[in-house]
Amino acid sequence: MQLSEFDFPFDPLLIAAHPSLPRDRARLLVLQPRDRSLAHRRVDKLPDLLQPGDLLVVNNTKVLAARVAGRKRPSGAEVEILFVKDLGDATWEVLIKGTFRPGQTIEMEAAASAVVVERGATRTTVRVECPIPFVQWLRQYGRMPLPPYLKRAPTDQDREWYQTLFAQHEGAIAAPTAGLHFTPELLSRLQQRGIGLTTVTLHVGVGTFKQVTVDQIEDHRMGAEWIEVGAEAVHAIEQVRATGGRIVAVGTTVVRALETAACVGGQIRPYRGETDIFMTPGFTFKVVDALLTNFHLPRTTLLMLVSALAGTEFLRQAYAEAVRERYRFYSYGDAMLIL
Repeated sequence: MQLSEFDFPFDPLLIAAHPSLPRDRARLLVLQPRDRSLAHRRVDKLPDLLQPGDLLVVNNTKVLAARVAGRKRPSGAEVEILFVKDLGDATWEVLIKGTFRPGQTIEMEAAASAVVVERGATRTTVRVECPIPFVQWLRQYGRMPLPPYLKRAPTDQDREWYQTLFAQHEGAIAAPTAGLHFTPELLSRLQQRGIGLTTVTLHVGVGTFKQVTVDQIEDHRMGAEWIEVGAEAVHAIEQVRATGGRIVAVGTTVVRALETAACVGGQIRPYRGETDIFMTPGFTFKVVDALLTNFHLPRTTLLMLVSALAGTEFLRQAYAEAVRERYRFYSYGDAMLIL
């Protein structure tokens, strides 16, 4: 398929700079691909849109406060580092703009520094020197890695806003944004309705946001991200399957985790490791029946995944409707439910 098929007209004024409060009051566009119908609801109506016996699967990754300000030595030029992945032995993969050479030092707050080890076209690594464990240092001095399209600096409020209720395992550089809509009150009402909940982990990394630069999307290669689908989640899914309930993925990261765990033999099994699965229209879903997701950027692998579930033309119609109705887009924006 052509990359241009995943473009759509868009008004940048629709990008949400801040979340809806309460979080479950965000708008919800409900898509029914079977009859190609659209309905306008709110996220807090989710218990009425699902059925007793359905199972919500959420991502329990936790966002690291991984954006850090620093200064190059000896020039003193200000730089910003995004710490992407802990490689062990005090070495991290990072994203950083500018010219750097191996051995160059970047000074950070509180006597911490990063020394460039590798600077290549596809990867940059640094060795961290820090008086305390570096993840602990990030929690204190790092800032939340808000997406650049928000065009504002992170605030202390973003430490709460940009973290889901399910956040447990640190390792993500971006939030699994569909999960941001849930509140304790909504979870309680879902439970009372007889809708189950289980968790998986996908640490959102650069693979999710890697730009598609090829004209034929089949030529794109995803970056690897770490996932875990545990035995408890597999058991919950099998039980729901046996009773005729639906598996409702909360976010594209959950879809990627579940479908990776079902790639071998077509039946879901516990899985722990990396995934570079890339879902495009024509993909056969083995686990996921429905999806709650935010509105995504054009020409992205996220939009391609959602198109695979909803249908490319129908999803294009849904996005056009969302633009007309002034839905709020992207990480802090509104959501859609594909049933």
